Amino acid sequence: MNVFGIGLPEMALILIVALLVFGPKKLPEIGQSLGKAIRGFQDASREFETEFKREAQQLEQAAKTPALSETQQQATSEGDSTDSDNHAATPSQAS
Repeated sequence: MNVFGIGLPEMALILIVALLVFGPKKLPEIGQSLGKAIRGFQDASREFETEFKREAQQLEQAAKTPALSETQQQATSEGDSTDSDNHAATPSQAS
């Protein structure tokens, strides 16, 4: 068992020192608070990872879609210029 580079003998020593410093009544409360803090850190880490992946996917989609957007914009602008040419020709025909 090797957690954070600390082996079993080191963990036992830390537990004994904590028991002597805080006493047997406070130790469960401290353990509970520590557990909640670790759980909160894990939740925040998971949320950060999810948000990071979502942003990466959006960037990938944005990198793929400009080629499509440019093609659609060119087609739209060509259609608009044709319409404006038709509108411009209409008043001159009336005079």
